[in-house]
Amino acid sequence: MANECAKTGGCPSDYVAVAISVICFFVLLSRSVLPCLIHKAPRTNSSSFWIPVIQVVSSFNLLFSIMMSVNLLRIRTKHWWRYCYLWAVWIEGPLGFGLLMSCRITQAFQLYFIFVKKRLPPVKSYIFLPLVLLPWIFVSAIIHAKRPLNRQCHMGPRWTFPVAGLHAFYVLALIAFTRAVRHVEFRFDELRDLWKGILVSATSIIIWVTAFVLNEIYDEISWLQVSSRFVLLVTGGILVVVFFSISSNQPLLSQISLKKREQFEFQRMGQALGIPDSGLLFRKEEFRPVDPNEPLDKLLLNKRFRQSFMEFADSCYAGETLHFYEEVYDHGKIPVDDSTRRIYMARHIMEKFIVAGAEMEVNLSHKTRQEILTTQDLTHPDLFKNALNEVMQLIKMNLVRDYWSSIFFIKFKEVESCDEAMHKEGWSFSSPRLSSVQGSDDPFYQEHMSKSSRCSSPG
Repeated sequence: MANECAKTGGCPSDYVAVAISVICFFVLLSRSVLPCLIHKAPRTNSSSFWIPVIQVVSSFNLLFSIMMSVNLLRIRTKHWWRYCYLWAVWIEGPLGFGLLMSCRITQAFQLYFIFVKKRLPPVKSYIFLPLVLLPWIFVSAIIHAKRPLNRQCHMGPRWTFPVAGLHAFYVLALIAFTRAVRHVEFRFDELRDLWKGILVSATSIIIWVTAFVLNEIYDEISWLQVSSRFVLLVTGGILVVVFFSISSNQPLLSQISLKKREQFEFQRMGQALGIPDSGLLFRKEEFRPVDPNEPLDKLLLNKRFRQSFMEFADSCYAGETLHFYEEVYDHGKIPVDDSTRRIYMARHIMEKFIVAGAEMEVNLSHKTRQEILTTQDLTHPDLFKNALNEVMQLIKMNLVRDYWSSIFFIKFKEVESCDEAMHKEGWSFSSPRLSSVQGSDDPFYQEHMSKSSRCSSPG
């Protein structure tokens, strides 16, 4: 009975391994989908969206192909979809492990150019990833042409060790890119997570390759066949979960965790990077009334006016221009010598406002857009200067005149009158919507609330 299930599948340990791999895949799905759904993270057309999607698909291919190619399930009928070369060569190789490693190498490649070379990668991700995958495709084509697999989908030692070496080659390539960025002072623990992921993944791969080699060579030993394929599938499940636990491509999403319960949630990249925000209360903040005759660029320096104007722009479905201004304004607060934070902020602005099809793409000339996307220095202080000038012209032509006669400006003047009265008592505060201090964490919370309610009460 044991010898039979070792050859045809269906041993109790086989079903346990399948159950564990299914659990691992659902854990992977929860880690990749739930944080985005709960925090309503916007979908983008950049590699930060589609590379994780490809990782999920390749993880499924890897686990399912292992299950099909090593006879874990007892399936008596023969069909074309049980073809050994389909599962053991193509789906498990280029479309499974190879694609999974290529995605992570592509992300490390991006980190290297962005934070070390301080410019966008010269090769687009959708071109670089297939190039990285070419060795797997080439080796798979050779195996398919030579047809070394037997009826149990085993290829023997002549082919097993070269294939194991190909696995190790991709791990070494990932380590090489990670070493190249080891000196960068990342803000979101990308380097720590990369090394941790490599350490756990390399350990898993050593166990995995050992089980793979034993499963391929000693196919006449029943207990070794059963135990090696159990380890093969379980280790594969652990591998895909660990690989997806690293969020090196989306800094804001890397702050999202289903385990953490923090009072404060970052809504802008500037807050995540620790750029001084405008929502805190200050006793000695200077009160400055708004004069509509002043230049727009000077008016936008007023925090309450900027917030009111932004709400008006949002109501006109033109809010991307004001949001762009605010993000660039935050970018300008970062010291020039703080290259890491400037790169984070610049990359965030480019992905959110500049690239074609961005979440809040602003209307820019082709020349200005290309100047930003092809820059050789992401830390340059004037990176967004021309774009900001064009956006300011759009704001002046399309929004300013209508704002002065809108209900938003009327409400703003009412709040300003209230704040002017409170200023005489030595207080000034910004719009509650921008406040990053809430509840008992606000050192002036009680008095702030009492004065706010007194100002808004009738009479």
